[in-house]
Amino acid sequence: MYSLIKSLLFKKQPEDAHYFVMRNLKRFKNFPFFKQLIERQFKAKKDNHPQHILGLDFINPIGLAAGFDKNAEYIDELAMLGFGFIEIGTVTPKPQPGNDVPRLFRLVEDEALINRMGFNNKGVDYAVEQLKKYKRKKIIIGGNIGKNKLTPNENALDDYLICFEKLFDYVDYFVVNVSSPNTPGLRDLQEKEPLLNILTTLQNQNLEKSKPKPILLKIAPDVTQTQLEDIVEIINSSGISGIIATNTTISREGLKSNPKLINETGGLSGVPLQTKSTEIIRYLRKNLHQNIVIIGVGGIDSKETAKEKLEAGADLLQIYTGFIYQGPELINRIKKV
Repeated sequence: MYSLIKSLLFKKQPEDAHYFVMRNLKRFKNFPFFKQLIERQFKAKKDNHPQHILGLDFINPIGLAAGFDKNAEYIDELAMLGFGFIEIGTVTPKPQPGNDVPRLFRLVEDEALINRMGFNNKGVDYAVEQLKKYKRKKIIIGGNIGKNKLTPNENALDDYLICFEKLFDYVDYFVVNVSSPNTPGLRDLQEKEPLLNILTTLQNQNLEKSKPKPILLKIAPDVTQTQLEDIVEIINSSGISGIIATNTTISREGLKSNPKLINETGGLSGVPLQTKSTEIIRYLRKNLHQNIVIIGVGGIDSKETAKEKLEAGADLLQIYTGFIYQGPELINRIKKV
């Protein structure tokens, strides 16, 4: 079924196709026949792999990575497809339009995407209002937080604190995003001193709460060995709960698609990222304290590639580009690992 849907969707521009699908899922989800059809086609009858991780109960270990539901507008619709957890965002304190369109490109021959969205979102206050409307069920919700484009790096911590405080009562865990390649200078925050300052300050604020929430760091696959060693040291000492490996890459090595597409600026996701992200997961699992949770993401497009991530040391998995190319059926395939 999805192969037919995909052939039609891929005739649209990627960003147009995304909103076309999500708006129609929202429009039709309350029709009993439609909901039954979707759940019968895509959602497992029973989630038989519950996980207790990060102090949270996941109905299954497959999540949707940040970037798909930036404004927390489609949680019910995405939950209907069988995800165990959904990560909203990246959310910034103020609304921002992101980069100019077109800013999302399909590299079909490589089963990849290039995006330079630029943290386009309606701001943290809007996300909070959407989350207030959501009737909490079994789906775990993560909040991926970032800084506004116009906020200088020396003031970045303020942006993360604003998002943390405003989202605290409405999400189950937090992700600190300092690894997107599409906000100028953002990846500079992965350096040891600014990263340690952000994470320790957030964790100190977190520990003042009566019920602290897990905080995770999302890193780029393009970090140097020195940066990776520093990140391990920081995570082991900062008290945060985990790490997401990895974000998109600026590398274009080994791609087969049209050179015009390959040369588009932005972060590359999908199959070409699989090996690199798995290597980083393996390194992290070997060097991080065993209680640090690793969420593996990058190039998962099958049961086999999901298994590779888990065997490398991931505790949970997230998909995004594989979901675009393989459809919701991918979720149930991975559940069989």
